[in-house]
Amino acid sequence: MTHELLTMGRISVDIYPNDIGVDLEDVTSFGKYLGGSPSNVAVAAARHGRRAGVITRTGDDAFGTYLRRELRKFNVDDALVSSVTEYPTAVTFCAIKPPEDFPLYFYGRFPTAPDLQIKAVELDLDAVRDAGIFWTTVTGLCQEPSREAHIQAHQARKREELKPGQHTILDLDYRPMFWASEEEAREQVARILPHVTVAIGNDKECSVVVGEGTPDEQADRLLAAGVEIAVVKLGPEGVMAKTCSERVVSAPVPVETVNGLGAGDSFGGAFCHGLLSGWPLAQVLDYANAAGAIVASRLSCADAMPTPDEVTSLLAERGRAVPQLAEEGTTL
Repeated sequence: MTHELLTMGRISVDIYPNDIGVDLEDVTSFGKYLGGSPSNVAVAAARHGRRAGVITRTGDDAFGTYLRRELRKFNVDDALVSSVTEYPTAVTFCAIKPPEDFPLYFYGRFPTAPDLQIKAVELDLDAVRDAGIFWTTVTGLCQEPSREAHIQAHQARKREELKPGQHTILDLDYRPMFWASEEEAREQVARILPHVTVAIGNDKECSVVVGEGTPDEQADRLLAAGVEIAVVKLGPEGVMAKTCSERVVSAPVPVETVNGLGAGDSFGGAFCHGLLSGWPLAQVLDYANAAGAIVASRLSCADAMPTPDEVTSLLAERGRAVPQLAEEGTTL
């Protein structure tokens, strides 16, 4: 199977409260969902009809069985997912206190987690090389053996050897609890940045990688490092994408926020769909922005990922351009 999108890294069981607007200690019931940013991105792309797969590890336990079953339910290839016996599957709790307070509580991640036990020797480098888009996050670089596996995977996809239409995307997903310092994260990202064609992050995440500055200054530094598309999320002002010849800003799509945690992953999967479809950058950004907004208006992450019809309906409702061939796309 040649993947249109292959992601690598974090997977977990998300335990989200059914009680909205209260602290975790006051929650009385929860729901269980597939989680972990790279895994959610693969689910999001699969919802848009893309052949998506994940490289990750779970524990050899019931939660690991559940996660693999969920991936298959969402039509995400789990052939490159395996279990490790030493560590339990990671679990993430959160409180849901809209519009902006969604604290996360990580269990089974310290000192390590199964998805940080991906070993370079286990990688299917042909699958990595052949994927239309290869997506990783900064978190995968935070410790060994995952760090070396990520580095070798990126080295197998040298930027100059990519075919037309292929992309290597780095989600600048910096989470300070997984790192000794920002300097350590910056040093490790520098090892794979020469192979990256698209970088996506907010102001803080970009500052970890290329230093503080305006969004345009940060995007320009990413472009100077060889990235072809720099995407900087602007918070309430929307999102900007910049190339060496183009600057595009997509205004926010206002919705009533229920849970903002999965919006970025929905954005990522839809962004990949737009790139694979060959749309103009402005349409890719608007489509991804709308997809993210839809998930922000829902409770869960993976289960909440929208279909193309839902995204195009929201765009039309808000008076924005609807990309042509939204459901057909192209095949690499």
